[in-house]
Amino acid sequence: MNPFDEKTQSVVRRAARVIDGLGARAYLVGGAVRDGLVGKMTGDVDVVVSGSANEVGAALAESLRGHLVRLHPELDVARVIVWRDGHRVTVDLLSLVEGGILDDLGRRDFTVNAVAIPLELAARGRVVDSRFRGNDGGGRGNDESVGIVSDSDRREAAAGGEWGLIDPLGGARDVEAGVIRAVSEGVFLDDPVRLLRAVRLAAETGFGIEAGTERLIRRDAHLLTRSSAERIREEFLRILAAPGAARWVGLMDGLGLLSALIPELDRARGVTQPREHYYDVFGHLLAAVDFADEIVHGRYSVEFVGEMMPGLDGMEAHFGRDASDGHSRGTILKLTALLHDIAKPDTKTIEPSGRVRFFGHSEKGEETVGEILRRLRVSRKGAGMVKRMVRHHLRPRQMAGKGELPTRRAIHRYYRDLGDVALDTLYLNMADFLAARGPLLTPSEMGTQVGVIGHILAVGPQRKTPVASRKGLLSGHDIMNEFQIESGPLVGRLLKSVAQAEAEGRVDTREEALKLARANFKTGVAGG
Repeated sequence: MNPFDEKTQSVVRRAARVIDGLGARAYLVGGAVRDGLVGKMTGDVDVVVSGSANEVGAALAESLRGHLVRLHPELDVARVIVWRDGHRVTVDLLSLVEGGILDDLGRRDFTVNAVAIPLELAARGRVVDSRFRGNDGGGRGNDESVGIVSDSDRREAAAGGEWGLIDPLGGARDVEAGVIRAVSEGVFLDDPVRLLRAVRLAAETGFGIEAGTERLIRRDAHLLTRSSAERIREEFLRILAAPGAARWVGLMDGLGLLSALIPELDRARGVTQPREHYYDVFGHLLAAVDFADEIVHGRYSVEFVGEMMPGLDGMEAHFGRDASDGHSRGTILKLTALLHDIAKPDTKTIEPSGRVRFFGHSEKGEETVGEILRRLRVSRKGAGMVKRMVRHHLRPRQMAGKGELPTRRAIHRYYRDLGDVALDTLYLNMADFLAARGPLLTPSEMGTQVGVIGHILAVGPQRKTPVASRKGLLSGHDIMNEFQIESGPLVGRLLKSVAQAEAEGRVDTREEALKLARANFKTGVAGG
């Protein structure tokens, strides 16, 4: 299958003509070929060329009226960015190694990326075909071996087969099996950022990491920080961007990569919390990533949580908007969820009564997070967003007393102080709350939390209408007693509907709130 859309394909055709006119050889490699094998569309256009990648890139940018970026002049790596009717196409160019395409593929990271086809075939739309099963390098042995390829395999792969696929290391077979396998024992020694890339590929493709490769990652995890901070940051943020991010962060942890990347998190392991919390601090942070991920992608593992989650007009667009370093607000939210309580171990105290406290952990956390983000070379804008959210992550629940709703004045101060992360912090607070309760969460508790967050959203930063009351008009017990029902999702939905009406000034008294709840219960407006 050709993995390119029409606009990308037109750029690939033009690039092939330009490069051929220069008398250079070129091959499409890596992600596009891999994605074509599984019938997936992609925007990746990675090309290796004979001669200088920067010289070819300059000619390509001129011909395509694109923009040339010299990514690593010392490594002769270039990027050409082309716009076609509002559609961005990025072509990454790397110089072919001296030994040719087979040696080039042999120096790559994983077999699923060590596949190529001549660019001229890609220009014709013949990338790969899902029926392709030949020239897969067949000499790997069992799943415990890594990168064993015979000379005969290399000669056969060089021919390219019916579909032009050059595959000396059995990448096509591993793509079909959904396996990420290192091409050699020394693959991570050559470039330690590949340690994170293995997890990122797993997150983006759904492939599993082969057992021998996992052993190599654990062996070499301590080498991770030898790579440039910018490359590490990019791989890590792409891991967080993937749906199910908590799973992949957990995989990083199991492979020793999380400790190598953010050693400050190790201090959170085994740090107990008050009885209101289900997890220790470390478990809470991973759970917060999980719930932030559910919020960003709108997929909830617990039905009543999804039903009761306060909505936001344009929520998907908001979290999909670019925030920092080319990554979205949703990714930044998940990063903040992972780090929001990182200072709890340093601020933990136990009172004579046995009560556990973490005084000042938000302020201390802002400082610690700043150090981590500087180390990862996160942009000033991105770091500022995360630091503000960490500092104020408890504020939405602290703006009013228990059982009360924040005043209009307090809400406007909140929006003023938080600025462009005000909405994000509300949902961070929600993820924090959900992670605190974990499996213990009840619909009634969810309803109380939703009442506060929904009220803040309803009032908004410049809302002119008066707020109904400072005190919540109904509690979960009121609902259960009135309708003689047990705690469950219906209780939370009825509370949510009343809190919304209260925030909008449609009900002002307990009697009016009960009347509305009765009407919603009778008509099923609240989903009963």
